[in-house]
Amino acid sequence: MLRNAFEPWHLILIIAVLVLLFGSKKLPDMARGLGRSMRILKSEARALQDDERTETPRTAEAPRQEARTPRQESAARH
Repeated sequence: MLRNAFEPWHLILIIAVLVLLFGSKKLPDMARGLGRSMRILKSEARALQDDERTETPRTAEAPRQEARTPRQESAARH
């Protein structure tokens, strides 16, 4: 049913409407702003992923208690 949703004449029509609505001077500025926003969004998403990868679960980092010998326990008390 919607196998060929956008044909070339659809895209030409959309571009013509955008030029009529916003003018030819505003469109490059809008595209530039959209590109900057996309770059910022990608960099923030990568930073979040890197933060998640570097953090390890705290349950896996449980402090390991070493068995002390009686001599070490007496030394620790003094």
